[in-house]
Amino acid sequence: MIVPVIMSGGAGTRLWPLSRELYPKQLLPLVNDCTMLQETQLRLNGLQNLAEPLVVCNESHRFMVAEQMRQAGCPAGAILLEPVGRNTAPAVAVAALQAQRAGADPVLLVLPADHVIVDAETFRGAVVAGAELARDGKLVTFGIVPTKAETGYGYIRAAERLGCNRSAEGRVTSAEEYQSPAVKELHSALSTQHPALTGYTVASFVEKPDLPTAESYLASGDYYWNSGMFMFRASRYLEELETFAPQMLDCCREALEKAQRDLDFVRLDAEAFGACPKDSIDYAVMEKTAEAVVIPLDAGWSDVGSWSALWEVGQADGAGNVMRGDVLTHDSRNCYLHSSGRMVAAVGLEDHVVVETADAVLVARRDRAQDVKAIVEQLKAQGRGEALLHRRVNRPWGSYESIDHSERFQVKRITVNPGASLSLQMHHHRAEHWIVVKGTARITRGDDTLVISENQSTYIPLGVKHRLENPGLIPLELIEVQSGAYLGEDDIVRFEDKYGR
Repeated sequence: MIVPVIMSGGAGTRLWPLSRELYPKQLLPLVNDCTMLQETQLRLNGLQNLAEPLVVCNESHRFMVAEQMRQAGCPAGAILLEPVGRNTAPAVAVAALQAQRAGADPVLLVLPADHVIVDAETFRGAVVAGAELARDGKLVTFGIVPTKAETGYGYIRAAERLGCNRSAEGRVTSAEEYQSPAVKELHSALSTQHPALTGYTVASFVEKPDLPTAESYLASGDYYWNSGMFMFRASRYLEELETFAPQMLDCCREALEKAQRDLDFVRLDAEAFGACPKDSIDYAVMEKTAEAVVIPLDAGWSDVGSWSALWEVGQADGAGNVMRGDVLTHDSRNCYLHSSGRMVAAVGLEDHVVVETADAVLVARRDRAQDVKAIVEQLKAQGRGEALLHRRVNRPWGSYESIDHSERFQVKRITVNPGASLSLQMHHHRAEHWIVVKGTARITRGDDTLVISENQSTYIPLGVKHRLENPGLIPLELIEVQSGAYLGEDDIVRFEDKYGR
């Protein structure tokens, strides 16, 4: 059995303003109509003996992750909520411990939720090859066949091909039959379609190089980009972690033992997990184990770490422009142009990125796209909300969008999903007017319950308990006008909440 472990904890600040801290890139449809999280799971379709995925994510993303997995038709077996980020090694450790709870020892397929892989068939072939090696006790990583001298990635240096001898220079000189019957059978089955899908022992993991070093890596043919994707038995990973990072494993065990189950979520104990050392899988285990194996993968991979990377994987027009949304161009070349709502028009631009959202517009040269994170740092230093949220904010019951605001009023558009309801709540500093523009609303207001439909309205005085529900079969949309001395989202006292907030 293969258990996908989808790592969905990143913030993706280099793709601001589309990616925000509370709505990061893995939850966005950056390449096609599915989000990157959904694509990560959907590209596994067709693999045999595949279990429900385990997802590890930030607690603040939990409802969006759960809903997106449900929409993709692949609800998670469990969603593990990290109270704080501790890098990938602890995250995979709690997933491995969770996977063993039923008494099984499955092969884990660890996948970041924010990668693009164009050739899903070749990727699945590599997963099949990796699963066989993992069942034999190997700790497998997937090395991306480099297409250029890239200085933004770490590299993996391959040593001997499994079942092969190498010359003194490290090149393969002769092939032998695989010693493992399972691997031998697999190689026979895959050799026609995927002759390169075999494993090599790992000589070393190396840090991001300078350009001359990266060029030497590319020329040697022995180096692969470090993809951050792994396969191993749950028990093997935990055994190696016990050897190389025992304190980390103890903290992860305690965090899971004291975890609380909440709807589809497993809330890791904050104190135990917070005491866990920070480290990546690479540093904590893969660089130290004697059983590391790399499988070369040439499947159109990208980690979409910047706007320039997104331009590289996009479908360009004849002038090299990648365009999404309502975009017009004249005499512009090799640009990435993205409109979220308003029309974007580019005249005479070359090698630029232009990204429009409801509350921000980014303009940058493509070769400076990595520096967008400096803008995010400025926003955070100034305490501005554009670093955290979009104007449209998702909630487990639907969403709201700020339309207008001033010192003592704010106007929002609220959408409530069919059958969903907000918490029973009260505000100390604001009153609210609700006008229904679509659907039907059931409203609790103090001791009264009323039902209103399109073009009807009601008023919620300051300090009165209230709840908004959608009893219908279509989304409920209403306009909310808030008025008062303080309009912050933290002015909410919840008395009942089906979502456990």
